Amino acid sequence: MLNFVLCDDNINMLNKLEKMFESIFISNNIDATIVYSTTQPQELLNFICTNKIDVVILDIQLKSDINGLELAEKIRAINKSCYLIFTTGHMEYTLIAYKLKTFDYLPKPITSERLEETVLRILDDMNGLPKKYLKIDNKDTFIDENEIYFIKREAMKLVFHTSTKNYETYSSFNKIQTNLPENFVRCHKSYIVNINNIINIEPVANTIFFSNDSQCYIGPKYKNNLMEVFKSYGNYK
Repeated sequence: MLNFVLCDDNINMLNKLEKMFESIFISNNIDATIVYSTTQPQELLNFICTNKIDVVILDIQLKSDINGLELAEKIRAINKSCYLIFTTGHMEYTLIAYKLKTFDYLPKPITSERLEETVLRILDDMNGLPKKYLKIDNKDTFIDENEIYFIKREAMKLVFHTSTKNYETYSSFNKIQTNLPENFVRCHKSYIVNINNIINIEPVANTIFFSNDSQCYIGPKYKNNLMEVFKSYGNYK
């Protein structure tokens, strides 16, 4: 799921944007949500420090001791990879905004059509970055690959176990393996594991452990290769 956050000093504008985004997510079958919306820049920073966010929508002219451009610099210090989108009625800020690695610039008044265009462009951009996001179905469901602990095959489904939730889709290992980076390794006939998220391996019990207390298993056919890859990543001695 993609997490959006909003910051605007006008509460009515925030409410309007939330409804517009929700409508766009539903009409395009996009797995995304507004996880936080605020008029207070410091509250936004506090939230970003402790939560996963993918897209930030910022008003440039905030009625605060910090403007949107200054706020964006602080956000970039915390999260260098999020999509940053500015909204404002003042076109003269456009050039400065793009220097902050801005993905888009939305002039006010914002229309639903223009906002939808931006959201779809974000999805297209993510689809072109297979090393960061994995598209798992036809519903524009994207998962940050770093958050995946392991993938489990259950009959005709694949279940993606991540740090925040589990995602199910009708697919097979053969269909997804070519799109996975090299740190994803088959460890069992029913499991593919993300080497980077392994906390410990118990080779006698053939069990792999993760930070959220979840676990998956190692099959004899895949054990030697798994251990060699695990060693090569410097995780095992």
